[in-house]
Amino acid sequence: MMKQAVKFLYISHEPVSVWFRYGLILFDIASIIFFVATANIPHGPGLTAASLGVGLIILLDFCARLWIAKDRWKLLRQIYTLADIVVIVSLLLDPFLTGNLAFLRILRALRLIHSYHLLRDLRRDSPFFRTHEDAVIAAINLLVFVFATSTAVLVFFVPENTQTPYIDALYFTMATLTTTGFGDITLSTPGGKLFSVFIMVVGVALFVRLAQAIFIPQKVRYKCPSCGLFRHDPDAVHCKHCGATLRIETGGSG
Repeated sequence: MMKQAVKFLYISHEPVSVWFRYGLILFDIASIIFFVATANIPHGPGLTAASLGVGLIILLDFCARLWIAKDRWKLLRQIYTLADIVVIVSLLLDPFLTGNLAFLRILRALRLIHSYHLLRDLRRDSPFFRTHEDAVIAAINLLVFVFATSTAVLVFFVPENTQTPYIDALYFTMATLTTTGFGDITLSTPGGKLFSVFIMVVGVALFVRLAQAIFIPQKVRYKCPSCGLFRHDPDAVHCKHCGATLRIETGGSG
């Protein structure tokens, strides 16, 4: 009975289930903001208690998804599941994070990877997302890359005595990604220079992909009745794969 109720909340198309899932999305956004804002702040009793509370909610959500999954082993191999496990472990270890172990707090930025799991709900529930899916996914890819590289810069390259460490790491990442290169913050070690090259190469590619997704006409989702091809040009009349006639609804369809 309890399992059926959990499945209803996570899978059903009923309004209560949809609002429940969007509540989880809002929680994910809030948890990401919390993790980023407190990544480099000394944790007293208040922040430690808040971290444990957030960790408990993430753990309950993780256990619920695992409980109702048809293939639990497949779920455990998903990248967003592994990211959640890392985040949960770091949160449970929070009272014991001192000295060199404090860098584990930075790993909570991996919670951003969980956003990929939310795409399934958005694709199912949001017409806007289905229309602009390529642009949204490209934006999420760029966002995850920026925060992941910023946290890496923060952990491995930003000096401990810096007054605004995370802002400096984010500033350096964005300046390098956009190839602006102001030069006021640089990574002078060989490892830092190689990491800067990595940011430029991958970051520029992701930025270009986002620009393409925004300015180039989007593909629409429509299953070809003949061959099953799922994505077509918005004005397609015939399937490019098999030539079958398509009847894609447009804004002018009545």
